[in-house]
Amino acid sequence: MNGSPQKITTTQAVVIIVNYMLGAGILTLPRTTSKAVGTPDVWISIILSGLIIAGVGIVLVTLCRRFPGKTVFQFTREITGSWIAYILGFAMIMYFMVIAAFEIRVMAEVTGMYLLERTPTWAIIMVFMWIGIYMISGGLGVIVRVFEIILPITIIIFVIEILLSNQLFEIGNLRPVLGEGLMPVFKGLKPSLLSYTGYEVMLIMTAYMKNPKKSNMAMSWGIFITTAIYLITVVMVVGSLSLDGIKTRTWPTLDLVRSFEIQGLIFERFESLLLVIWIMQIFSTTAITHYCASVGIRDLFRSKKIKGIMYGLLPFIYVTAMMPKTVDDTFKLGDMLGNVSVILFAILPLVLLLLSLIRKKGGKHA
Repeated sequence: MNGSPQKITTTQAVVIIVNYMLGAGILTLPRTTSKAVGTPDVWISIILSGLIIAGVGIVLVTLCRRFPGKTVFQFTREITGSWIAYILGFAMIMYFMVIAAFEIRVMAEVTGMYLLERTPTWAIIMVFMWIGIYMISGGLGVIVRVFEIILPITIIIFVIEILLSNQLFEIGNLRPVLGEGLMPVFKGLKPSLLSYTGYEVMLIMTAYMKNPKKSNMAMSWGIFITTAIYLITVVMVVGSLSLDGIKTRTWPTLDLVRSFEIQGLIFERFESLLLVIWIMQIFSTTAITHYCASVGIRDLFRSKKIKGIMYGLLPFIYVTAMMPKTVDDTFKLGDMLGNVSVILFAILPLVLLLLSLIRKKGGKHA
């Protein structure tokens, strides 16, 4: 089965989607959306974005299910012909590699600022890259098992920390609702798209599912869980720090957790705990995108050995991660990736699905 050591269950597919989505976005989402919206209605933008992405995700898995057991890099050739398939496949591989580089750079920035002061960025990046290659070289089965350990820990610690921050929460910071109408809400849709990138992993993972018929369910649950976490985060951050207080902060979610302490507990300050779980999440995103890029090269060029490809991608990911000079440059790279993801994974799957129907390519749903 495409050289994969094992197939994944529906629950494991959900775990992969959520782990991929909960990357760097959670740390910056309140600031980027608040700046774009300009009113306290940021939370409505998050809900709308989740619904839009759910629709896009269903189109994407419907396309994949027409070609059971094949990744997007394999079945695109059947729909479009070889040359176009190589161009589209190469674009997707580049996207996955740059996402891996972007996430690992954000992780290095946050780690350098809060945990390992005066440690060179290159040193942090290299350590995480080598840990990542050690994990993904074990194959999809190892990646999924690690993700299944990381996700519950993340959700439990995250919920505890957000609930503890309710001492700063003021409902007045979220009012008035729709005070300036719906237009500001729509402005917040674009910046939240990068935070929702991750659903595209199903272009590859559907091929490895034990029951591809349930890929719709996996996609829906993955997006629902992510939307719920994003929504809680944005509501608590805006409600606690206020709209004006967020706009000037680089990492508002971390600042919220840093702004309170509980006397008498083992931990009186909680930002280190939040950082640890979010470093694990960003590590997850970097690892799965590195893996997807490697699978892409293997399937596109019909290679047999994937480990050599994984190691071969390391220099490219490292160089790309080191390219942004400042945090602002890193965020600009993130915005660019958000724009590219709309074209590659929102518009393109719909076009491919229509083409496969018109040209009668692919079988019935798996």
